[in-house]
Amino acid sequence: MSRFKGRPMDGLPGRLPAGERVLWQAKPDWRSLARHAFRIRLVALYFALLVVWRIVGSMSAGHDLRYAVVSAASCILLGAAGILLFCLFAWAIARTTTYTITDRRVVLTYGMALPKSLNLPFQTIEGVALRHNADGTGDIAFRLPAKPRLSYLLLWPHVRAGGQGRAQPVLRCVAAPDEAAGLLSQTLQAAVTGAETAPARAGAPVRLAQAA
Repeated sequence: MSRFKGRPMDGLPGRLPAGERVLWQAKPDWRSLARHAFRIRLVALYFALLVVWRIVGSMSAGHDLRYAVVSAASCILLGAAGILLFCLFAWAIARTTTYTITDRRVVLTYGMALPKSLNLPFQTIEGVALRHNADGTGDIAFRLPAKPRLSYLLLWPHVRAGGQGRAQPVLRCVAAPDEAAGLLSQTLQAAVTGAETAPARAGAPVRLAQAA
């Protein structure tokens, strides 16, 4: 992971080396990010239950329905403000994030206040997993070597917990995930079997797995 000053250039921390080509770029879908990273549905459910509890409590104390609803107004406003804040945060994250696949690596460029980038050369990728979301978006996760370890907190929300406590970078909530995953799988296999593009990986091609 590296930090850089200034704004990304076309979604990248700098110009690509000569001969390297961008094959695919995308940003997370902010609505899907709000649902799956910030769990706004659970937040809404929590405040809905809190409102019901306040109304039932007020009516049990002898107040009428109108008074009970008014007494729960603060919970309604607080819940609406919380959901709006999470949605704005998800929108800001999506706006400042770019996922890039080139013919040599995967690049995650992200960060609102402090731009950061994570470069994943193909020879460091041990496996790829695709998970579909109900809204049509998907997450593409990368299994990397045990060392060096990546920081879960610094990568969030572009990360998931992998096996043995290892953080796995994720292209989060991307539209048309099958298209992106198919392109990535083909490019990885071409890089693995090509001596010039991936001399350190002479083994079997990386296979794309469906995440549970």
